[in-house]
Amino acid sequence: MPVPFPPALALCLDLLRCPTCRAPLRHDRGALRCAAGHTFDIARQGYAGLLTGGRATSGDDGAMVRARERFLSTGAYAPLRAAAVRLAAGAAPERATVLDAGCGTGYHLAGLLDRLPAARGLGMDTSVRALRAAARAHDRAAAVTWDVFRPFPLADGVADVVLDVFAPRNPAEFRRVLRPAGRLVVVRPTGRHLAELRGRLPAMVAVDPAKEERLHRALDPFFRAAVTERVEYTVPLTGEQAADLVGMTPSAHHVGRTDLEPDGLPSGRVTVSVLVTAYRIR
Repeated sequence: MPVPFPPALALCLDLLRCPTCRAPLRHDRGALRCAAGHTFDIARQGYAGLLTGGRATSGDDGAMVRARERFLSTGAYAPLRAAAVRLAAGAAPERATVLDAGCGTGYHLAGLLDRLPAARGLGMDTSVRALRAAARAHDRAAAVTWDVFRPFPLADGVADVVLDVFAPRNPAEFRRVLRPAGRLVVVRPTGRHLAELRGRLPAMVAVDPAKEERLHRALDPFFRAAVTERVEYTVPLTGEQAADLVGMTPSAHHVGRTDLEPDGLPSGRVTVSVLVTAYRIR
């Protein structure tokens, strides 16, 4: 029996292009197809599998996704999300189209769609485990598998907002898919982010001191910064919540397994420190 066509995917179908030949896609018997016959399955969990060809960059595994869902449900990142939503929504039209590149479980995309009640959203990620959550994160959010480093399976100039929260960046593609008045919102950590946890777990992935310079060099040919906000606060975390916070990041691959056990980390306050920048097209 064909998989039912997810309403959110139907809402975003006109944005999508065949990743093989760039032709428009249509829904046909539980799959997406182009006129040339290239076919892409729709998973029963609601996301579309557009990623084909060579190996993708690594995505979150099941344990990381479960840790992410548990941690985000605590609200500890709510001020961070609120800042990103505020900058993204500030110049967005009423019926905006939002692309979340590296959407994970759809937490940030859902927050923006809540703020924009007539908007639609599309999340892209390489992790099918994360996309299972993203496909149910909001009734106006569609989800597709895709590698941000590759040319996006999207038409030109279709997005009013591109979100990039703790995710890889593809500046040329961000520029291509944004409308002329569109806005790119990038959230990235400062050197103080999770400092207390880094002190306890030296194997955690460090924030590169040259990160801001590299970000500027990559985006400058395509975008200019309109506004930047620093969001910094501390949150009280139990040992289990701290373990989830580490376990939902790439650091999970580097720290010891015992450190991510429920009693592996002590309770305490942890610093959240990020920069949120809204960019305009040059």
